[in-house]
Amino acid sequence: MKKSAIGLATVILMLLFAPMHSDAKTKVNPFTLKKGKTEISAEAKAMITRIDEIKVMDFSKLNKQEKKELRAEVKMIKSDLQAQQLNSNGGVYISVGAAIIIILLLILIL
Repeated sequence: MKKSAIGLATVILMLLFAPMHSDAKTKVNPFTLKKGKTEISAEAKAMITRIDEIKVMDFSKLNKQEKKELRAEVKMIKSDLQAQQLNSNGGVYISVGAAIIIILLLILIL
């Protein structure tokens, strides 16, 4: 029993301190059109063109309330685009710590 507990603790520590690689160099802007992705919904294209229209607007002629409405619209469009992109991946991501906790709970229960 003591040897199995020490072995289990060793395995957990080895998994806990495993080196992880960062993907900082591969981060891309989620709001730009991907050239490799051929299926972009018409709704997403309309949202992107609306953001481009807002970017080229002359804000000096607008009053404070109109600027505030445009900022809110851009935020809403960006969150919708990000939600569409996250839903299209279809994956579930869990952290290493969560995986270890799940494994430990399964070991304790079984």
